Amino acid sequence: PLWLWLQHTLLSCAPMKVLPDDAIDPARLRRVLVIKLRHHGDVLLTSPVLQALQEAAPQAEIDALVYVDSAAMLSLHPALSQLHCVDRSWRKLGLFTRLWREWRLLTALRARHYDLLIDLTASPRGAWLARHLGCATAVAPNNGRQRRGFTHRYPTAGLRHVVELHLDALRRIGIQPSLAVRQPRIVPGLEAEQVVNAHLGRLGLKNRPFIHLHPTSRWQFKCWTVPGMAGLIRALVSQGHAVVVTAAPDAAERARVAEILAAASINSQAHPAASPQAGLIADLSGQLSLKQLAALSARARLFVGVDSAPMHIAAASGTPVVALFGPSGDVEWGPWGSGHRVLSSRQHACRPCGQDGCGGGKLSECLTSLTLAQVQSAVFEALATQTTE
Repeated sequence: PLWLWLQHTLLSCAPMKVLPDDAIDPARLRRVLVIKLRHHGDVLLTSPVLQALQEAAPQAEIDALVYVDSAAMLSLHPALSQLHCVDRSWRKLGLFTRLWREWRLLTALRARHYDLLIDLTASPRGAWLARHLGCATAVAPNNGRQRRGFTHRYPTAGLRHVVELHLDALRRIGIQPSLAVRQPRIVPGLEAEQVVNAHLGRLGLKNRPFIHLHPTSRWQFKCWTVPGMAGLIRALVSQGHAVVVTAAPDAAERARVAEILAAASINSQAHPAASPQAGLIADLSGQLSLKQLAALSARARLFVGVDSAPMHIAAASGTPVVALFGPSGDVEWGPWGSGHRVLSSRQHACRPCGQDGCGGGKLSECLTSLTLAQVQSAVFEALATQTTE
């Protein structure tokens, strides 16, 4: 019949689904363990892997193993079933206590009976677990660390964003993530949102737009100049904008913020009686947890900062970002998504070098050479774009 001939013709013209020879069937997955033993921003950028796994294998339970201090990056994520943690302070404990903690973790992981293990850094722990958890499939990057125990390795060569590199672990086993799941996601939680609401209410900013400025990083060589940040604050406040400054509880970061605010010569004590038309600056440095930082970023109209975990948190919260990059690579580590602005020097052919400042001196000329005019222009253009949309 004609309709059978037409059906056969259309099916024969359909594109073939190309898979690796050793691809797996996601429909057979019951439990998956994703391992990322790195810093906060690195862990946050693994969230698309959880989302892609949930999309490809909705029947599977997805767990993650991270350092305890970066657990907030993935906790409460809707695709996550269980979150297991390694505490780096275990190394300072006595031998017996450390072995007991490690044994409890191994026992908890064994009880889950994972079908698939994905170690996104090819760590020694990940390779050891791949051999001892009895996973049929274990995936890791082919980054020169030839760990035994992994059944699949994927290439890491070429300039690709870290989000895509993470997702390559799934592509290697035949799971192609859709565009819809590639946006990193962080969930602040109700408690964090309530704390931030209380802070904003105290500062008179609960119903007022504000700019979130996070000028610091745990790595000094990623920080822009104190005069530059102070000049940007003065420009924003003079135009009637409210600015909320944050930093980690680290003493060095808080001292840098204090230096910036002193150079800006602006009273940082915002209060409820402040006029909605008057510019103001509020200092919340050292007062927020990572979840609370995410809740604050989600409320901001714009985030301004350097290459750091808070920059990734803001982008994951859906807030437009203006990010300043020096020796680190903006192609690999820039804010994920559209609508963001990245500033970096085009005059330094040596960047991105990844070095701890020029000559290891903690100061990166490719970053400090960015002028106040350049940064100010990018920030005000971002604000103007929001006004016209």
